[in-house]
Amino acid sequence: MAVTAEAVKLLRERTGAGMMECKRALVETQGDLDAAAEMMRKAGLAKADKKASRIAAEGVIAIERSTDGKCAAIVEVNCETDFVARENDFIQFAAAVARAALASRPADLEALAALPVDGGSSIEDTRRALIAKIGENMSVRRFELVEAAIVGSYLHGTRIGALVAMKSGDDAVAKDIAMHVAATNPLRVSAAEVPAEDIARERDIFAGQARNDPKSAGKPQEIVDKIVEGKVRKWLGEITLLGQPFVKDDKQTVEQYLRNAGGEVASIVRYEVGAGIEKKQEDFAEEVRKQVESAKSTP
Repeated sequence: MAVTAEAVKLLRERTGAGMMECKRALVETQGDLDAAAEMMRKAGLAKADKKASRIAAEGVIAIERSTDGKCAAIVEVNCETDFVARENDFIQFAAAVARAALASRPADLEALAALPVDGGSSIEDTRRALIAKIGENMSVRRFELVEAAIVGSYLHGTRIGALVAMKSGDDAVAKDIAMHVAATNPLRVSAAEVPAEDIARERDIFAGQARNDPKSAGKPQEIVDKIVEGKVRKWLGEITLLGQPFVKDDKQTVEQYLRNAGGEVASIVRYEVGAGIEKKQEDFAEEVRKQVESAKSTP
């Protein structure tokens, strides 16, 4: 039977295998996508190593919080496609990694990989088995543990997660701040945490802008300096948690909200799936064209 390009594309996204391999599998299974995927999975664990070089920039963020609310773990587990990121097996694996991280509090990724998953195989062995089953490269990219008097957590779907360590406040306030962090991605808690060299760099940029602005021509230097400092304060407000308008009430800053609620933030963590990973942009139509041309040139 004829195999459509769309069917090949779907199988390729599902398994991570090559185009011609997907086409052959579909021909052998008479176009049955599930049967073709199952047949390709039987290649076994050896395929996990072959897939290790492929970019895994999709995935999920998982959070596990202790029952007393004083400790939480956040992890990012990656795969190659958003299709697999929505699969239950993959989501459950990420959740199990977060549980293991919280329970054992490993020092690094190597120690985390050696931990058992729910009392069974190690995280690393489970990862490799899942690669063989699903057919995509996967990785446990990063994790962090947060411990404080109160730890707030918030997950936005499965792609963005945030943890907030609170010195004081309650669970409701902690969750509000975690939600804010997830939504706005502040770089620091307060202006005091921003490195002096970063502030100096921004001040120099704003000073250069002022020198080149016709509106500043003829103004006394002290006025120009005040304009520059005003821009620096605005920038600090934009990048710091305490200086930002609170997402649930933008008429007050987060600092004002915390003061009224009796809360104080010690630290923040925000994970977003794929942040900092350079994704490969693929043109499926162009890849099909190249495969066809290659087939024509083969004797």
